[in-house]
Amino acid sequence: MPKHDTPRAPSMRKRMIWMLIGVIVIFGGVFGVKAMMSAGMNQFFDNMPQPASAVTSATAKSERWSDNEESVGTFVAINGTDVTTEAGGVVKSLEFEAGQPVKAGAVLVRLNTANELATLNSLEATAKLAAVQRDRWRELGKDKLVSQDEVEQRATAAASARANADAQRALIAQKTIRAPFDGILGIRKVNLGQFVNPGDPIVSLQALDPIYLNFSLPEKRMGQVLEGTRVRATVDAMPGRTFEGRVTAIEPQVDANTRNFGVQATLDNGEGNLRPGTFAHVGFDLGSERTVVVIPQTAVSFNPYGNAVYVISKTKRAEGEKDMQGKPLTGDKLIVKQRFIKTGATRGDLIAVTDGLKPGEQVATSGLLKLRNDAEVTINNKVQPTADARPETQNR
Repeated sequence: MPKHDTPRAPSMRKRMIWMLIGVIVIFGGVFGVKAMMSAGMNQFFDNMPQPASAVTSATAKSERWSDNEESVGTFVAINGTDVTTEAGGVVKSLEFEAGQPVKAGAVLVRLNTANELATLNSLEATAKLAAVQRDRWRELGKDKLVSQDEVEQRATAAASARANADAQRALIAQKTIRAPFDGILGIRKVNLGQFVNPGDPIVSLQALDPIYLNFSLPEKRMGQVLEGTRVRATVDAMPGRTFEGRVTAIEPQVDANTRNFGVQATLDNGEGNLRPGTFAHVGFDLGSERTVVVIPQTAVSFNPYGNAVYVISKTKRAEGEKDMQGKPLTGDKLIVKQRFIKTGATRGDLIAVTDGLKPGEQVATSGLLKLRNDAEVTINNKVQPTADARPETQNR
């Protein structure tokens, strides 16, 4: 019989090779499909149009500004003192009302003068007797009946007696306390029957119209502030009101400790709204006016490497540009470009631009953190940041 060969089973090595090839093909296909999907997704997001950012805007404008200086000061009465007494005594009568205006010379307080008046009467009698004796001795001296020395002694005794009486009368006058100048009285510090010593305060008296405003300036301003310079003052107690006056005195010496010098202005205070001791914000102009370009401070990005703004401009759209829903866009669009500028003085919410911006150019004033060069924006000025040269605080 013919001899047939029996088929041999494939070797284990071949089966492993085929199995490995199959795994590679399967996983390669999976990773290939995933890579294609990722590439397509990245291409979609790369080409997807960015939504326009909503910002507020302001237009750079030209204004006339002058150099100004600010300081803080304190109102001081032109005449202000605690009325006191030169002589001690018991309060006999109070002849003023606390908080009321008085004229110079008006009687405020009378002290008890009974003992002093009795002493005055005695001294007046002594002075009259001495005067009679002086006149008699003068007549005798003319007739050479007494010596000239005796005549002079009598005259001296009469003068001394009169001086003692006058001194007592002055002491009595000191116990009638009068207002030394026109002003407004404060709260009384004595009561009826109270004994007051010389120098004890009785009541405060302040002259309020006009009123002084004292403040200090750095030494670099010496020579720039002159007498007659107009000043503006505001106080926290009356927001929104500005009081004006003029510089009337300048301290000639600079304080060696603070390197500041004192300035005093005088302000009208007919209504009596300004009171001594009140804190005040002081502002005044220096030099001549100049033209500056101003924008709101919120439009400026302040950075260590330079200050910048985003300038808004109009440009045409590219052909075939679509929105996020794939709809074609037509017409012009607004874009922003970052521009570095040089800034100067500030005034309220505004800041002066010394270089890098021209009047009429439009800048973004809010939403700066989400902007970049050539980013598209839309303008919504329904709610804008404040941009006032003299902002006022509102009590709410």
